[in-house]
Amino acid sequence: MKTSLFTRVGWFYLPCSIGGSVLCLLAFGFCATVFMAVDRHSHSVSDTLYGIYPFFVATFLLLDWIARRLSETPNQSPDPVLSSGTSRAGHETRHR
Repeated sequence: MKTSLFTRVGWFYLPCSIGGSVLCLLAFGFCATVFMAVDRHSHSVSDTLYGIYPFFVATFLLLDWIARRLSETPNQSPDPVLSSGTSRAGHETRHR
């Protein structure tokens, strides 16, 4: 049986194993390094925020994607309502 590295809590994914914790620590470590490197050459708070923004967004989007993929349970059956040809609202869907 495959264990999950992350668990979903609201909008976020929290690590629930050592592997998930290592991935989070790597992401936070990278962001801390980027912050120190950018802040060293910045002249204002806005310079720092503009400099770190692309790195932080890309890092946390990648971490979110990885956490979402690693929190899924394998062999999960699809929603029977959606696979029957009707949407959740009860409207028929067209299959081509």
